[in-house]
Amino acid sequence: MNCHCQTHTGSCVKNVPIFKGLDDDELCLVQKAVISQTYRKGEYIFQEGEPSDSLYIVHKGLVKVSKISDEGKEQIIRLLFPGDFFGQYALLENKQHYAHAEVLEGTSVCLIHKDKFRSILERNPNIAMKYMLVLSERLQAADEWIGAISLMEVERRLAKALLTFYEKEQKDEFELPVSKKDLAALIGTTPETLSRKFVYFQTLDLIDLKGRKGVKIKDVERWKEIANY
Repeated sequence: MNCHCQTHTGSCVKNVPIFKGLDDDELCLVQKAVISQTYRKGEYIFQEGEPSDSLYIVHKGLVKVSKISDEGKEQIIRLLFPGDFFGQYALLENKQHYAHAEVLEGTSVCLIHKDKFRSILERNPNIAMKYMLVLSERLQAADEWIGAISLMEVERRLAKALLTFYEKEQKDEFELPVSKKDLAALIGTTPETLSRKFVYFQTLDLIDLKGRKGVKIKDVERWKEIANY
């Protein structure tokens, strides 16, 4: 196979877990199907109930996936960082989006329409196998998070969330990617309870809070013990 393609979206494709380990020709096939779109803070990539027909890959920025209850209460399902993907179930069957995807900062997204991606999967068993393996990992991670929300105490939920941010930033001092109100919604607690837990961890000398969103994690191994890694 001799595939010639442009490189402007290459990093978007290469940085996604689904496509890591593919050879240059396989990456090129995927890259040719990619469309790049940009969004401003506060815009929606899609909203609940709209037709779901593409795989979305976050190239740069931050996306919040959430649902709104009948009472108007928001539940954040997950945060999407560069390299994360969503909309994967639309590639297998016709569905509507089950949640809202809101941009929290200027964001660039690469998308692949399901018809093009299905064609790639049908013709390339290696890509299809990689896709199934990553979906399996995603389902396992989702099950673990649901278990954390339903069974873990707030301290462990908060520890897991902070470790996730730490791993994304690759440094122990960072800013929370969302407001503390949104962080509370993400881990299934109230802002008041979240504030008390932050104070509690400060008294243990495990964290420093700087301003509204600044955080410094101390003793990462201890945090992993709290989160039961």
